[in-house]
Amino acid sequence: MIANLLIIFWFFRQTKSILFWLYFWQLKEYHIGRFLDHFRTYQGQRLLINKLLALKIILLAFLLILSRVGKTDYYLVLFNVFVLLLYTTESLKLLLDIFVRKLKRPVLTLKTGFLCLAVFSLELFYLFSLFHSERLVIWLLLFDVATPLAVSGIVLLFQPVTYFLRNRIIQRARLKIKKFNELLVIGITGSYGKTSTKEFLAAILSRRFKVAKTREHRNSEIGISLSVLNDLKQEHEIFVVEMGAYNKGGIKLLCDIVNPKIGILTGINQQHLATFGSLENIIAAKYELIESLPRDGTAFFNGNNAYCLKLYEKTEIAKKIIFFPSFCKGDIVIEEVRKDKRTVSFRAADKKGESAEFTVEMMGSHNLENFMLAISCAHHLGMSLWEIASASREIKSWQTGMKLVKGIGGLDIIDSMYSANPSGVMAHLEHLKLWSGKKIIIMPCLIELGNASSEMHREIGKKMGEICDLAIIVNRECVMEVRRGADGEAEKLIFSNNPQEITNRIKSLIGQDDVLLLEGRLPKKIISSLIGEKQG
Repeated sequence: MIANLLIIFWFFRQTKSILFWLYFWQLKEYHIGRFLDHFRTYQGQRLLINKLLALKIILLAFLLILSRVGKTDYYLVLFNVFVLLLYTTESLKLLLDIFVRKLKRPVLTLKTGFLCLAVFSLELFYLFSLFHSERLVIWLLLFDVATPLAVSGIVLLFQPVTYFLRNRIIQRARLKIKKFNELLVIGITGSYGKTSTKEFLAAILSRRFKVAKTREHRNSEIGISLSVLNDLKQEHEIFVVEMGAYNKGGIKLLCDIVNPKIGILTGINQQHLATFGSLENIIAAKYELIESLPRDGTAFFNGNNAYCLKLYEKTEIAKKIIFFPSFCKGDIVIEEVRKDKRTVSFRAADKKGESAEFTVEMMGSHNLENFMLAISCAHHLGMSLWEIASASREIKSWQTGMKLVKGIGGLDIIDSMYSANPSGVMAHLEHLKLWSGKKIIIMPCLIELGNASSEMHREIGKKMGEICDLAIIVNRECVMEVRRGADGEAEKLIFSNNPQEITNRIKSLIGQDDVLLLEGRLPKKIISSLIGEKQG
């Protein structure tokens, strides 16, 4: 009876664990470098070193020792009951997570469905092999402890299969796009600003051309290939492609799929340094877009970024550069910039004397770098500044990666939760200055910054100390570095991941014209406690 219950509750517990590790691999896009880098963080280390896992390892060690000395009968019954209680508790936690919608599981795709089938088949085979085993509890604990390795092993084992299927999809996309003789492909890459620039440019160009674009944040070889196969139609004249990568050669692969004629480099920083290995590798990888352009192609650069400026200077094909504030070197000059909490207004003029007034729904003048790249490219393709200004009225704030919503007590909340990078965080903090009241930020530590992590978090901490009345960091590993950066203002920076504590603290602070910035990927409980389920 105990053995049967043990198997049932163990299976429930294992289901939760398997779904979590498959979710985690999917979150890291099955990239082993990103997967391993997570374990450098406090949260990652807790996955491998925690009290519950330590208890199970100790139980397993005791059972193995007892089995070797032959004293198992009495102790096995005792341990069976104890482990049964343990797995019963974990199974109840599974039911609670399902009820409150906290169960972490992968998004269902062909790949995750196949991996789920493979892992659960292994689990069932293992379980059936244990029937009538005198050491059932030992084998169950052993598989439990080894679940991360088992799931990871299955994922890596089937990588050649997925690699083959991936190449088939890529080849189909290549063959399809070759049939579009008149299609103009615009590639956009950089450490930050890719999505905003893509959205701005596609919205503007759509006023005159039939435009297709890659779907939201799908900037990998599979995401781009699927956009080609599913979204690109014969009537399209322009295809705007966001390109992302985690290793050298990644952007080159994307260019080989879609063959861009225009390339836009938005900016370079230390984002994903952990997977690239060095800043030099990041710079070289981003420049692969420019190197892949044909001799009659055109490259656009963000001159405000020092790395882009150096790449601009070494580029030999036709090239254009933007600056903000504008310098005479740029082809488009922006003047009389006026900004408020939701919009930015300015006058743009070209070298021929044409000018137009712009009012764009975007939060933060920092987005003007991305917007100017879009303006410059659209102008290069024959659109007048007046036409671009008219098209820009259709742009919405969500396309900048930021939106303003109302939260608890009518508090203004800036939602910038898709992802975070050092340049973006600094710019978003600067935008808070438009509010006259208290300024609060909640954010996790930034990930995949490699050996630049400490320096980047100190710089962010310094900025927080200058601008914020309160900064709440929701994971531990970077808190000390952020506080060091804030120096004399360190008391403003705290660690908390308790939704109720965070909500109570903010409620006690907020008043008229206060603002809260939600930066990066935050736990859903924190979001819903501040914004509410509907908006969050």
